[in-house]
Amino acid sequence: MQFTRYGIYYTPPRGAFADFGAGWLGWDIERGCAVAHPDIEGLPHDIAPLTQTPRKYGLHGTIKPPFRLAEGKSAAMLEQDFDDLAQHLPPIALEGLALTRLGGFVALTVQGDQSSLADVASAIVRGLDAFRAPPSEAELVRRRKADLTPRQEELLAQWGYPYVMDQFRFHITLTGKLGSEDAAQVTTALTPHFVGLLPSPFEIRDLTLVGEDDTGMFHEIHRTALSG
Repeated sequence: MQFTRYGIYYTPPRGAFADFGAGWLGWDIERGCAVAHPDIEGLPHDIAPLTQTPRKYGLHGTIKPPFRLAEGKSAAMLEQDFDDLAQHLPPIALEGLALTRLGGFVALTVQGDQSSLADVASAIVRGLDAFRAPPSEAELVRRRKADLTPRQEELLAQWGYPYVMDQFRFHITLTGKLGSEDAAQVTTALTPHFVGLLPSPFEIRDLTLVGEDDTGMFHEIHRTALSG
């Protein structure tokens, strides 16, 4: 399969957490296929419109944001360098994940200190930057609609994305942007379904190279262990 963009994600290993997340979003990134939504009571709307925005990305936390390959670079070269880099990066142990409201979105966020994860994410962004083609002018305009800070503008210019390095905040997005009342209802409805599913401690032992197909959906290409 040919891909238009590539990225490095955290994707949960096979199991109940990954299965529920895939069903909630309606897309299984590992298998690269649509899946049926679960029946969940108490939601303000059907699941499909609630999850339309994050569906194409699958259940994930972004480590290196999606990018087009630079001239002269190939997917095989990217995969090899990703493997090589991961051999020097340690697995990560964090306190846990929590269901939270992040701005207008419902998401899973890290509990406690996440500096070890931020260090690995920064190393990935730096170490694979040679594979990233510069963002288009349209992409820059779209990013700047978010009213970036001067620091975020600096990061956008240097790394092609404003929320990396010291601006990195790990999260697993579960909905599109919602009003406060809808976000509260979704959080309440989802809370019992995540009991026993969310990892505690939250351990990241591997990361995933992903690709975006020509319809905009993301697929797992290659999972590699953090073995540093």
